[in-house]
Amino acid sequence: MGLPETFVPGFHDEAQVRKMKYNVFGGTGLMVSQLSIGTGGFCFLYGDYTVEQCRETLHKAVKAGVNFIDTAPYYGYGVSEEVLGQCLKGIPREAYYLATKVGRYEADPKVMFDFSAEKTRNSIDTSLKRLGVDYVDSLDTVINETLPVLEEAVKNGKAKFIGVTGYPVSTLSKCINESKVKIDTVLSYTRLSLLDSALRDYLCDFQSKNLGIINAAGHCLGLLTNGGPQPWHPATEKIKSVCAEAQEYCKSQQVELAKLAMHYCFQQPGPHTNLVGMNSVHLVDSNLDVLYNGLNKKEEEVLKYVQANIFNKLDKGDWEIEIEKYKQTLP
Repeated sequence: MGLPETFVPGFHDEAQVRKMKYNVFGGTGLMVSQLSIGTGGFCFLYGDYTVEQCRETLHKAVKAGVNFIDTAPYYGYGVSEEVLGQCLKGIPREAYYLATKVGRYEADPKVMFDFSAEKTRNSIDTSLKRLGVDYVDSLDTVINETLPVLEEAVKNGKAKFIGVTGYPVSTLSKCINESKVKIDTVLSYTRLSLLDSALRDYLCDFQSKNLGIINAAGHCLGLLTNGGPQPWHPATEKIKSVCAEAQEYCKSQQVELAKLAMHYCFQQPGPHTNLVGMNSVHLVDSNLDVLYNGLNKKEEEVLKYVQANIFNKLDKGDWEIEIEKYKQTLP
């Protein structure tokens, strides 16, 4: 396969770009890198990172051939988009595809979501201003009340494609199958990982509709890393306990759980790209390493062990309990 259309001579590391695997992104016509970058970490939610560190991370990833970038106004309540906008300076616009979201904005569950047409239009324009771009390649939403407004954004040139995302894959499937507006992409997060494989049950349906399929958050927001999750992680104590056991075992074997988690994701057929939150050059290098080189014999043995002896203790590996907590706040 030749160079993708996002390749920019003089900017990219051509050898790295030729090494990257690209997949046809459903019916969009885009060629997306197998590894893509999420920018939820470009804010205070994942620690204290400077704009310069985020800029170095982004430039490292894009120059190496990563060409799909994801953000949202909910990440840091606008901070992630603002920081990403600063980091995008110096990167040719044609070198990347950019996706953001609408629908979820605030921390308070009572005002967390707003799917009204007015809010959706304002959100699109606000995101474009923060990001410093004229258009984004994809906009994601949770339910189909906002889809006609997103279709309007595509017609006005503010977006190129429309996608859906959310917790339950069943809800995404229902939205896709019932929507009267053409949907181009689907982003499912933490649902094709060492903890949960729910996305598998819907891949055939999504593929039959020629959707671009994004498998996001293979580290399950830090659960599947030796460092563990942030204090705010919404998972149940049972899930956190099992993951902590896996973390301790990996540490005892001097193996990084995050590497095992991403290798697992890269081996799963179906998704066109794996979206990973990265806010340091080290994380970019680490994810590129497992993408290109896989696991050594010891790491393979540790992966088999944690799957057979630790993660098998979980009957349920998702935290859709967060949805129930949100519903309880509704009148």
